[in-house]
Amino acid sequence: MSAVSETAIETLLGNGARNQWYMICPSHFVTEKPLSLRRCGYRMVFWRDNAGAAFALEDRCPHRGVPLSCGIAMGDRISCGYHGVQVDSRGVAVRVPGAPGSKLEGSRHTKAFPLRERNGLIFAYVGDELHAEPPALELPEELTSPEFSSFPCYAEWNGDYRYVIDNVMDPMHGTFLHKQSHSMSFGDAKATFRIRETPTGFVFEKEGQRNVNFDWTEYGHSGAFWLRLEIPYPKTGGPGGNFHIVGMMTPIGPNATAIVFWRCRKVSDWQRDTWRFLYKNRLEARHWHVLEQDRLMLEQCDADANGRENLYAHDMGLVRLRRVLRNQVVEQLTALAEAGRHVA
Repeated sequence: MSAVSETAIETLLGNGARNQWYMICPSHFVTEKPLSLRRCGYRMVFWRDNAGAAFALEDRCPHRGVPLSCGIAMGDRISCGYHGVQVDSRGVAVRVPGAPGSKLEGSRHTKAFPLRERNGLIFAYVGDELHAEPPALELPEELTSPEFSSFPCYAEWNGDYRYVIDNVMDPMHGTFLHKQSHSMSFGDAKATFRIRETPTGFVFEKEGQRNVNFDWTEYGHSGAFWLRLEIPYPKTGGPGGNFHIVGMMTPIGPNATAIVFWRCRKVSDWQRDTWRFLYKNRLEARHWHVLEQDRLMLEQCDADANGRENLYAHDMGLVRLRRVLRNQVVEQLTALAEAGRHVA
């Protein structure tokens, strides 16, 4: 097995493992005007054609490296604003107005990112040199089953995306940080945890306590990385049983993270309408307040906070997930090195 350096491992961990789908932004962010966003170690440009289809390329003209986002979208291609080089949605330079017939024409020097639009969000596939074709994008049932109704809550926070992952993989913080919440003010402040395997990952859960508070978190990988949890609701929360949350975190850079938390409930017919009305008029503000508590706490962490920890039993879940993510990155870097391909 080819050895890879700790620097390479940490770099890829910071940018996000490859060969999977990442949540990018709400669908309405992307229009016919080119949009530049930094995600997963890349600067990307997004745009739509006249039919509404969305495309994404690395935001770098193959001619002189200027941002393609400073150019003009022309259907399924972008014309660079600097010298007019046209790059299509596959990343191929299809026209060089200043030098027709040059070797740049017909070449593919720009990385293209396959896109999917699901549940109000745009997803991009970020693959390495060995995995150009994306896997299927399968989302949890809360986002695919007609039995559920959901609202996406998108935000961008300062700080490393791994701190947000750790936060969600830590059910005990709800008992303390969110103790004033109408949905997390019950249950014992002490707990014993266990890890239970699932077909797509694992569940980190409290023993002997269920449907009381923030009692478990699930990590899953089904083409994309996601976290899922449930929080019991009092009757004042309306119809639908437990409140389901599905979360995704995407690195923007070393100190910025894009997050989305879908708030979901299992409702149908009149209960669906009641829940959606109640959510927008009463519950949404409370949920943003809880998220703000998380954001304010995490944004105060120093960049090296996770390097000076003293962990205990309640942290088994996040330790396990950190190991999973690191193993993914090591396997990907090792495969690239053994194939003689570029290693970050």
